[in-house]
Amino acid sequence: MAARSLEIGPAGIRAARTIEILRTERGLAQRELAARVTALGRPMSNTMLSRIERAQRRCDIDDLVAIAQALHVPVPALLHGPATA
Repeated sequence: MAARSLEIGPAGIRAARTIEILRTERGLAQRELAARVTALGRPMSNTMLSRIERAQRRCDIDDLVAIAQALHVPVPALLHGPATA
């Protein structure tokens, strides 16, 4: 069985860009958003968040939910892009 590709698809890239846009619009440093996510029970370092925003790390559903909560937006807003957030 071939190994599953870890390439990030269009939805993942859109979510990564939206996370970065919303974070900067709210005046949050990566370290601050990562701390908020961690406080919600999903441990995340600023390095992990940086790699998610640059689409160098896959964002699993639990990460996505915690990031959305930390940014005070519904999860679909991260998936649809900044125009709907």
